[in-house]
Amino acid sequence: MVNEAGTGSDATIYDVARVAGVSPSTVSRAFSRPGRVSAQTAERIRQVAEELGYRSREVTRAAAKTTTKVLGLAVADITNPFNFRVIRGCQAAAAEAGFVVTLNDAQESEALEREMLRRSLPLLDGLIIASSRLSDTELRTLAKSLPVVILNRRVSGLHCIVPDMAHGVRKAAEHLLALGHRNITYLAGPEASWADGMRWRAVRESARELGFTEHRVGPFAPTLQGGRGAAEVIAARRLKAVLCFNDLMAIGLMQGLSERGIKVPEQVSVVGFDNIFASALVTPGLTTVAAPLTMLGDSAVRYITATLTGHKSPETGPVLVPVRLIVRQSTGPAA
Repeated sequence: MVNEAGTGSDATIYDVARVAGVSPSTVSRAFSRPGRVSAQTAERIRQVAEELGYRSREVTRAAAKTTTKVLGLAVADITNPFNFRVIRGCQAAAAEAGFVVTLNDAQESEALEREMLRRSLPLLDGLIIASSRLSDTELRTLAKSLPVVILNRRVSGLHCIVPDMAHGVRKAAEHLLALGHRNITYLAGPEASWADGMRWRAVRESARELGFTEHRVGPFAPTLQGGRGAAEVIAARRLKAVLCFNDLMAIGLMQGLSERGIKVPEQVSVVGFDNIFASALVTPGLTTVAAPLTMLGDSAVRYITATLTGHKSPETGPVLVPVRLIVRQSTGPAA
């Protein structure tokens, strides 16, 4: 039996309304015009619909199409400048191929990321996920439904595009060692971040190979506020050379140190990661490991569109993209 939504389930809009305790028109608005339904009511309707196997006409119609020419891009935090050039790379490559890109901002929330992807998946031809907080198993499950590319993280069995973090960390460590630093601190980002774990591993490996002593402070939020908050710990422990999870934390750290009367780089050397546009604008300019962020987005879209058009086999595994150290004024000789 096919219900009014066009699905093979027996559940209808009236069934959802009855179980949720609302009118059928409210159910319809919850899917077609969610802004006109309270968040609590909309969530209850979505939960009931999922339990009954009901899908709204809008989603079913999109899912029935052979192609939508729509690619999804999910990012952990849209306010993080790391994502700006990734987005631009995705959009430019998509436009060239006749696709459009929709953007999902998870706001550093695993639950929100999961819910957004669940709801948008039927509308998409392909999906790009940057710095996901979901488990490897969940990401592999998503990839069974459509072509998926993972950015800034490795997931076995999936196509992943990752900056060469180990090389970047080593270059930063060699630079600090050349300045006379023998103790290097890693300022950690979010615990759930795969990239954070890989950077810390690279710091430890570089310490063994190059002969310096490594320290770890954190975790802190990967934001200006997170870096500013870490300044208290860095100052109290009198740490002299700090490699930060990202540029935002590094800039926040420099601000926090300045507020405490600690000079960069005269008293503390600071290195960031990503080379966001602000890294060249702050004073002192931030020494940072630069990743080709636009290329990450461009490469992800080209892989998906080639897969969809049959021009590329669905190969899996990580693709390492090169990074380079940009030396500015935030690093100096050991005090």
